[in-house]
Amino acid sequence: MSMDKFYMRRCLELAMLGADEAAPNPMVGAVIVQNERIVGEGYHQKCGEAHAEINAFQSVKDKSIFAKCSLYVSLEPCSHEGRTGSCAKKIIELGIPKVVIGCLDPFAEVNGRGIEMLKNSGVEVRYGILENECIRLNKRFFKFYGDKRPWVRLKWAKTSDGFFDKHRADKQIGTNWITTRRTKQLIHKWRSEEQAILVGSNTVINDDPKLNVREINGASPLRLIIDPKLKIPRSSQVYSDGMATIIFNNSIEKVEDHIIFYKVVSDDFIPEIFNFCRSENIISLLVEGGANLLSRFINRNCWDEAVVLTGDICFKQGLAAPKINAPIIDRFNFGTDSIKLYRND
Repeated sequence: MSMDKFYMRRCLELAMLGADEAAPNPMVGAVIVQNERIVGEGYHQKCGEAHAEINAFQSVKDKSIFAKCSLYVSLEPCSHEGRTGSCAKKIIELGIPKVVIGCLDPFAEVNGRGIEMLKNSGVEVRYGILENECIRLNKRFFKFYGDKRPWVRLKWAKTSDGFFDKHRADKQIGTNWITTRRTKQLIHKWRSEEQAILVGSNTVINDDPKLNVREINGASPLRLIIDPKLKIPRSSQVYSDGMATIIFNNSIEKVEDHIIFYKVVSDDFIPEIFNFCRSENIISLLVEGGANLLSRFINRNCWDEAVVLTGDICFKQGLAAPKINAPIIDRFNFGTDSIKLYRND
């Protein structure tokens, strides 16, 4: 492995430390090298706080060495001032002669301008080191600014005979469990990785879910619920537990305590949900159900990854699980449950 790749891999390791709190900003790691020795490190710890480069600079006690150092950073240094100042400008001020970059920043206010600013000031710049790995790390960020929509992960469980749920008797409420209770930890981990979670009204009416993170330590996603005719009972947990919730509907637009009623005129809710996510800088979305909503995302090709859990249980009859035709990029067992991960290339 070349030394450039070695240092860039360290940048990626550092960047991942910001996974919990960097969003909607990208995860970024930075390394300062002098005479083939790392003398400073940093990563973007939390949205709104110092960027990776600034934290790396602050980790170096002797500031006089910068003129003899190289900076490695997994994402192009920002050129605009923003909330935390321009990293490219700071690099120039400190007199760092060489910058090695993993990939360009897709954000329109940067996207090549950081590199241009550095080069115009005489800084030697190289980029594209472990480029694919750097892009993959921030797949949500790149999707949001590249395709103007959130990165979408679909998730559902099905029985070994292919059913999503049992047929419901009138007013029957409660989850018909397919996977084991232990698998809930994995499901809640996936919830904690996305900024918002989306379900339809039938899921809430049938299961009365909390849609939060409980089984692990992690932040709960913002709840988005499609309820065109406002059928969800006010006794449901999403109304009563005090957590922020957006209800997409066809009739009212108002704020009521922790609930925001978001009026949508069209019957096609997916574009409106994407518009809402863009306006609120929500770069990732987990779609958990129901079967019809999941199928709509699949049929419109508006998804990026899908997680399908198969439990060791049969319903023999019921609501058929969604079907997906895409490459399987990973599969594994979690106790008695089997899990497949699909990617929409």
